[in-house]
Amino acid sequence: MSKVRLLLEDGSEYQGESFGYEQNVSGEIVFNTAMTGYPESLTDPSYAGQMIVMTYPLVGNYGVPPFSIEKNGLSTNMESCKIQAVGIIVSDYSETFSHWNGLESLGSWLRREHIPGISGIDTRSLTKKLREHGVMQCKVLFEGHGSAVEIEDYSQVNFISRVSCKDITIYHGTSSVRLSRETSNDGINTHLPQNGLKQVLLVDCGVKENIIRCLLRRGVNVIRVPWDYDFSGIAYDGLFLANGPGDPDTATATVDNIRKSMQLRPSTPIFGICMGNQLLGKAGGAKIYKLKYGHRSHNQPVRECGTNRCYVTSQNHGYAVDDQSLGSDWEPFFVNMNDGSNEGIRHKTNPWFSVQFHPEASSGPTDTEYLFDEFIKLL
Repeated sequence: MSKVRLLLEDGSEYQGESFGYEQNVSGEIVFNTAMTGYPESLTDPSYAGQMIVMTYPLVGNYGVPPFSIEKNGLSTNMESCKIQAVGIIVSDYSETFSHWNGLESLGSWLRREHIPGISGIDTRSLTKKLREHGVMQCKVLFEGHGSAVEIEDYSQVNFISRVSCKDITIYHGTSSVRLSRETSNDGINTHLPQNGLKQVLLVDCGVKENIIRCLLRRGVNVIRVPWDYDFSGIAYDGLFLANGPGDPDTATATVDNIRKSMQLRPSTPIFGICMGNQLLGKAGGAKIYKLKYGHRSHNQPVRECGTNRCYVTSQNHGYAVDDQSLGSDWEPFFVNMNDGSNEGIRHKTNPWFSVQFHPEASSGPTDTEYLFDEFIKLL
């Protein structure tokens, strides 16, 4: 195994060993406290541009499932068509794996997709530093590969544009139809399936594919459009705002389109997840701020506001809605029980709501998947 150096922007340096692809990279370094779920996390578009530190010490012991694609174009086991994170850092990597669905090792997968993997680093010490300092930019330098690597300013990059779909896809059951982005709203309407099912328009800011699976399992058609597509003339029964990476302030076009929908169709249900919570908040006039080190785990406790009902949730976000900036027509929906930050908003009269966590739970607890059912009922 080759030696690797991890350099943080505050001057800290860690030494480790390579178990993935050997290529100098840079990114925003963040930590994830989940015990499982590295295939889903690595392929989650919300991790685009980020280096993931897994706090659970043993990673790789159940391998990686097959990367197969269903007839409708969605992956069977992953959250997108490729690894989205720039790399992964673990304390102890297990090359030997054992699982009924394991096809290859984590290291083999990383090498095939040209993604670095680093082991042998004290991830407990590294996580403590990130908690105290906050997320930082980092460089990963491999022995014999020099020290040249471009460092992008994470806050200045529109990662949503990078990971969003480029064309339009209409999903119905196990089938799908792909249309060019240049297709007009009327053109899309002519391709909508006439199967008597409700139409859900999904704005793709970097959607996890299990969100689409959760919607399809509930008997609706899904119209997936790029993040900045003007969908005002499409015939849909509900609007879904997906998750995504980076700073929500880079999605000005998305917010404008959401606001237009709210003005033209006040009775049409809206449901947002993760980035979708922040974009719905911005469309409603709220402010967004960056958390010190974010929430990335399977074990974030949230409480439904106005009740004593608590849920354990899966999360992956670095920004949050400022509760104090919500207008009089809005109210907090959920609150994080660890730090009191916002975990969801809802409109007091119109059928619009969103959550900061991931009810589709891939991978993670399924406590809040009922929110998809609530959205479908509103349709």
